[in-house]
Amino acid sequence: MAHDITIGFIGNPNCGKTTLFNVYTGANLKVANWPGVTVEKVEGTLREHDLNIRLVDLPGTYSLTSYTMEEKVSRQFILSDEVDMIVDVVDASSLERNLYLTLQLLELGKPVVVALNMMDIIEKRGMEIDMHRLPEMLGVPVIPVSARKRRGIHTLMHAAAHHYDKNEPEILIHNHSAGEQQQKHEKYAMVYSEEIEQKIDIIVEELEKEYPELYNKRWHALKLLEQDKEITEKYHVNLPDIIDRSYESDIINEKYDFIEEIIAEVLFHKAEREALTDHVDKFLTHKIASIPIFLFVMACVFFLTFTVGDWLKGYFEILIEVISNGATNILQAMKVSTPLISLLVDGIIAGVGGILTFLPNIFILFLALAFLEDSGYMSRVAYVMDGIMGKLGLSGRAFIPMILGFGCSVPAIMASRALEQKSDRYKIMLVTPFMSCSARLPIYILFSSMFFGHYAMIAAYSMYVIGIIVALIALFFMKMRGNKELKNDLLIELPEYKMPSGRTVWIYVWEKVKDYLTKAGTTIFIASIIMWFLLNFGTSGYSSDMSNSFGALIGRGLEPFFAPIGLGYWQIAVALIAGISAKEVVVSSCAVLFAVPNINSEIGMTALAGILGNMGFGMLNAYCLMIFCLLYVPCAATIATIKKESESWKWTGLSVLFQIVVAWCVTFVIYQIGHLIV
Repeated sequence: MAHDITIGFIGNPNCGKTTLFNVYTGANLKVANWPGVTVEKVEGTLREHDLNIRLVDLPGTYSLTSYTMEEKVSRQFILSDEVDMIVDVVDASSLERNLYLTLQLLELGKPVVVALNMMDIIEKRGMEIDMHRLPEMLGVPVIPVSARKRRGIHTLMHAAAHHYDKNEPEILIHNHSAGEQQQKHEKYAMVYSEEIEQKIDIIVEELEKEYPELYNKRWHALKLLEQDKEITEKYHVNLPDIIDRSYESDIINEKYDFIEEIIAEVLFHKAEREALTDHVDKFLTHKIASIPIFLFVMACVFFLTFTVGDWLKGYFEILIEVISNGATNILQAMKVSTPLISLLVDGIIAGVGGILTFLPNIFILFLALAFLEDSGYMSRVAYVMDGIMGKLGLSGRAFIPMILGFGCSVPAIMASRALEQKSDRYKIMLVTPFMSCSARLPIYILFSSMFFGHYAMIAAYSMYVIGIIVALIALFFMKMRGNKELKNDLLIELPEYKMPSGRTVWIYVWEKVKDYLTKAGTTIFIASIIMWFLLNFGTSGYSSDMSNSFGALIGRGLEPFFAPIGLGYWQIAVALIAGISAKEVVVSSCAVLFAVPNINSEIGMTALAGILGNMGFGMLNAYCLMIFCLLYVPCAATIATIKKESESWKWTGLSVLFQIVVAWCVTFVIYQIGHLIV
């Protein structure tokens, strides 16, 4: 008869845990939120060795000391009776960092199997791990695997299936010091100093008296010595002489002492790789030079986005023009009615096609960001920003969601879960939309190319810098209004530099491009149709004169709001309102509003620039439009994510209002100063 067991997959962020999990589960995935929180719960099932196995992919965590939402979820689940077996996924290329969590898991007293992942990277780097000595020192099976190359997959699950009912180490060959307490506790992989072990024994005895049903009293004793808030409140013991202070730093230091001992015995040829990383970090994490280097790197990204992207974009423009002209000729030959031709050509093809022509620029941007992320550089950026963010009452960790915002605001908002304090998460959710996401790039390319000529790249790049500056200023004022100072220490992985994996980069870029194409085929498609109807129908029905349309009526009502910031044109007002659905819609709306087919072509941009120029819309107006698009209300998907993460319509509404106010004020200042200069 088959048994049912639950295996929890746990590991540090970026250890390849989810990749390994997906190898086993394939398409048999079930995704939901954990009860009461917005952290995703991913489960899968398989049958192995006459066992019905439920696999649970836990959020990445560096330790079982719960601060962030992910860490709390991982710890609560691992401690629960639901888990029969723990698979600890360890990044073999960062063994020292990963073993800290491993030692904590071993202290839980539950069956553990270590999956030593990324062994292929170890081989490429010329490093070696003693696979005989490591399990001897840890006392649990250690299985070398490579999730990407599907090596060791069957061996790992075989070990898990045969180890799930074993709580005691089978092999433990570790030379502890000669202390009495250490000899007494030889069965444990991690044995502490005489002082701490004595305290643990006394606390364990007290727990046996007060909470006899409590599972794994040694782990709880350690948490009590660390003065863990959750454990202390739940399992109070009256031992003021024993728990006279927090021993957390002592316990952490002794764990790392043991980890160093393990590394010295099992890992070979590591020094060469560390020396290279340290040499590069002298420049990239330099106290003064690091921020100018970051700005230079991002400038290079945008140089590539404009130069290579624009070269490739030309071919897309030709294709869209051929499709547009071909569709017009076919429809006219079929004697299709003028309104329908207008809908299909001027509405759908012009709207969606105008967005698709920016695909090469989007591709180059994400390719560069993926390269920087996989190389290990982006982690350095968060480290570098720690000093600045610290002055704002946050840690460098808070800059990570802001960096992600360069790609898309939705995952960036979700990444705020990694922050410990709820107030910090709310602050970051408030300012992250100021980071210029990829959806805004088509707006910058179009208007900077039309009005700034050879300086187009500089104008577009300035949006990204302004977004960061505005976000930091907003955080500064939030800190000034705060009543208390909170210490937010940064704990972040600084991985070794590596040549980015072609497969990893391709998957990242493809997913982003796919999202872009999906948006073009859904949101932008629908928005283009709605926009066409608003601009071609009025109180008297269908009309080719847009000035009498419902859209014009709405736009004229908004002109007084936009006039002080240089955007007092009803067409621009309508495009900005439409852009709330998705920022790319601003471009597609302009194509429809100004009846410019293939808006991103040289002919299209010349025609649009001429129309706008006749309206009195010049270089300063274009720059203000770019600024306002950078800072005003994020897209509908981002608003929905803010609601989901904050679980408050009130906060969502306030965040939208805040962004509108900031966008208007900043644009107003730039427009008024610009009038004095120009």
